[in-house]
Amino acid sequence: MGDPTGPDLTELGPIDYVVVELPDGATSLTVDMADQIRVSVESGTLRLLDLLIIERAESGELAVTEFEDLPDPRLHNMDAELVEILAAEDVENLSSAITPGRRAAVIVWEYLSAASFAAAARASGGKLVAQGRIPTQAIVATLRADDEPDR
Repeated sequence: MGDPTGPDLTELGPIDYVVVELPDGATSLTVDMADQIRVSVESGTLRLLDLLIIERAESGELAVTEFEDLPDPRLHNMDAELVEILAAEDVENLSSAITPGRRAAVIVWEYLSAASFAAAARASGGKLVAQGRIPTQAIVATLRADDEPDR
């Protein structure tokens, strides 16, 4: 589950994951994707906790490439905080989102920009009782619906 000398558990911010199918023929993140992660990590916005590539064969068989085995040198300097929190069962569950015959990047990151608020809430006796994520597609659909004239 991770290194006990890793992130301070009292200072953790919200943690999310994304599963992004890669463009045809890609075996790792695109240059733009890797650069955006690097910029977010270097600016202190995100802490990269796990990153792997899953290939889901047409037969459903999975091939997983762990972060340290990725060939992209742009990513190698970002592994200082990596705790590799995804278990085999997590990988299996997440792989169901991947179209057979495709590869996808699975990225787990912590929002460092919200960590100080989370720590302050805990330190003052507050307790996080719910957390969620509104899918981007739902926001876009709502905004588009609001822009449509009433019929």
